[in-house]
Amino acid sequence: MRIRSFQITLILLLGLSAHAVRGDQLPEPVRSVLNLREIPAESLSVHVADVETGEIIVDWMSTEPRNPASTLKLMTTLAALDILGPAYTWQTDVYALGPIEEGRLDGDLLIHGTGDPFLVTERVWQLARSLRRTGLEIVDGDLIVDDTHFEVGPYDPGAFDQQPLRAYNVAPNALLMNFKVIRYWFTPEGDGVRIELDPPLNNIEVDNQLKLAGGPCRGFQRGIAIHANEHVDKMTFSGAFPGRCKRYTMNRTALSHPEYVYGLFSAMWRANGGGISGALETGVAPADAEPILSFDSLPLGDAISRVNKYSNNVMARQLLYTMSAEVLGPPGTEAGGRQVIENWLLDKGLDLNSLSMANGAGLSREARVSARDMTTLLAWAWRQPFMPEYAASMALSGLDGTLRRRLRGRGLDGRAHLKTGSLDDVAAIAGYLQADSGRRYVLAILHNYEDIHRGYGDEVQDALIRWLNDNG
Repeated sequence: MRIRSFQITLILLLGLSAHAVRGDQLPEPVRSVLNLREIPAESLSVHVADVETGEIIVDWMSTEPRNPASTLKLMTTLAALDILGPAYTWQTDVYALGPIEEGRLDGDLLIHGTGDPFLVTERVWQLARSLRRTGLEIVDGDLIVDDTHFEVGPYDPGAFDQQPLRAYNVAPNALLMNFKVIRYWFTPEGDGVRIELDPPLNNIEVDNQLKLAGGPCRGFQRGIAIHANEHVDKMTFSGAFPGRCKRYTMNRTALSHPEYVYGLFSAMWRANGGGISGALETGVAPADAEPILSFDSLPLGDAISRVNKYSNNVMARQLLYTMSAEVLGPPGTEAGGRQVIENWLLDKGLDLNSLSMANGAGLSREARVSARDMTTLLAWAWRQPFMPEYAASMALSGLDGTLRRRLRGRGLDGRAHLKTGSLDDVAAIAGYLQADSGRRYVLAILHNYEDIHRGYGDEVQDALIRWLNDNG
């Protein structure tokens, strides 16, 4: 009898050791990393709970509002899924403002956007191809861009980090094409460097002042300096490019939104055998006009996967403006999007007092949320009918997205669905983990500390997630 009692007690103790930590304490592997890197524990917030039972596993400074960086996209995409639905699509309408005879439009062609966040080059080619199939071939008039479905107002793309040409700083726009980005290809050729543009826009001027240099193929931007003129329609490249580099690519933004639309659409239109004689204009689609083509986007369920797996800031902001336009009426605005989400949270009984949305993408110094509020949101999402689409939108540990090189091995590959977040002095991660035991957990780790983004935050996160996987 004593032996049996001892066995039962041992089993219970072993079960308790699975967590081996009080809820209000940090696991030893996490503390070890903090001590090794001399990082104060007070700079960290953690909340981990069983997603099925609600049992709290780790609760460390979880109510402290912190900058969540891109984990805030989990809020924006979740609200969009519930408000708009996974099957929601954006519609890009094309209008012929004049008669069409024998494939020739005697008038202007107008394109009206409603905020499609993934109208990339391939999709614009498909749009142009679909338009050609209507029988239209030649436009004897201008291309009119109608992006009035959103109202962005004055926007400084360099305000966040003084990097106005970076793709993540692109302003939202109702007719956003290819994120307003050009990929430049640099290839040593003879005594110089050849520069190619993708997509090949003919309204961009390139001033190539690059020289070839000796030495290995390395260095920041491979020694390339880039300068844009005031209108961002002339790009000057200078510096010394290592001749040992076979090829190098660089993504940068260019032009205004309407000018980019004109350049890209014209190129794709001509690639499909079309012609256009006029210039760029901006305007508004006539209220009584019928489009000759309505081009649907990818469904929202697919779009959010690109937002969360790859942390696309521009797409996240497009969602915010879209919710504003759909719920409050066009034009969509950032403030309107925040109001829609705030009202939605109240309606769902989600009292997230720590939340400050800012732009909805996490690319902000003002955004705030607590780890506990983040897990509250994620636990609610777990019980919703669109949970599969939501969880699938996050990066899979060790397999894809921003986690393709992290949390590999020890049975963790594909076990966690997580959203990462990183800014200068900010490291964050949140999502779901199915531990080795089969139990499922919701977790949020928010870390705000000097230089924590330089890999130290990842070490802390990985230590906790591996501990939870092994012991949860």
